[in-house]
Amino acid sequence: MNSELLLRAVVVASAAWLAACAGMGKNENVDYRAVVASPDRSGADRETDQRRNPELLLAFTGARPGMRVLDMGAGGGYSTELLARAVGAGGTVYAQDAQAVSPRARERFDERAKTPAMRNVVRVLRDYDDPVPTGVRDLDLITFFFAYHDTAFMSVDRAKMNRALFEVLKPGGVLVIADHSAQAGAGVSVAKSLHRIEEAMLRQEIEAAGFRLVAKADFLRHPEDPRDSIVFRPKVPVDEFVLKFERP
Repeated sequence: MNSELLLRAVVVASAAWLAACAGMGKNENVDYRAVVASPDRSGADRETDQRRNPELLLAFTGARPGMRVLDMGAGGGYSTELLARAVGAGGTVYAQDAQAVSPRARERFDERAKTPAMRNVVRVLRDYDDPVPTGVRDLDLITFFFAYHDTAFMSVDRAKMNRALFEVLKPGGVLVIADHSAQAGAGVSVAKSLHRIEEAMLRQEIEAAGFRLVAKADFLRHPEDPRDSIVFRPKVPVDEFVLKFERP
C-alpha cells in the first residue's frame, strides 16, 4: 500500500471512530425532559407524572435509543409508552402482563397501543414466572414498576420469575424495580391488603436469582409516610423505593 492509500485508510478509519463516539455520546445524553414533555402525551399521563417523577425515573433506568427493554406488569401502559419514546424507533419495548390482566387495564393499554408513540412496542401476555417469548434474549433493560408486590398474592413462583428475568438480560444489563414501601418486617404480608412490600425482602429475592444491587434512588421517598395504609387512599404521599440491579 502506497503512502497516499495508507493516508486515506487512516482518515476513513478515524472518521468512522469519531462518528461512533459521537453516536455513543448522543445515546448517553438522552433528553428525558423532552421525552416527558412530548406534546402528544395524554392529559391523564401528565397527571400521573405528578407522583411518578418520570424524568428522574427514566434517567435512573438509563433507557437509550436502540435498547431492547422488557416492561413487567405494564398495566395501562403509562411506563411502557415513556420507555418506547426513550428507546426510539430503533429500540423495542416488550410490554408484559398476565393473561388475567384486569379488563380496565387491558382496555387502557389497547387504546394507547393505537398511538404512534407505541409503534415499537410488542404486547406480551404471559405468566409472570414465564414472562418472555421463546427467542427473546440479551435484553438491555428490564423495568418492574409498582407491580412486583402484586405477584406476592398471585399464583406466581417469584423465584422462577426472577431467574427468568436474570436469564433474558445480557451480562451488564439492568433490572430497575420501583414499588410501594411496607414497614420493616412486613415482608409480603400486606401485599394484597395495602399493596406494599418490604424493600429488604424484595432485594433478598432478587439477589437470590443472581442479581447484584448497584444503585438506589430516593426521588420517590416520603419518610413522612407511616406505611400503614393502602396506597390508593394515602393520607400523605406514599413512600416508594427505587432499586437498580445488574446481571454480572
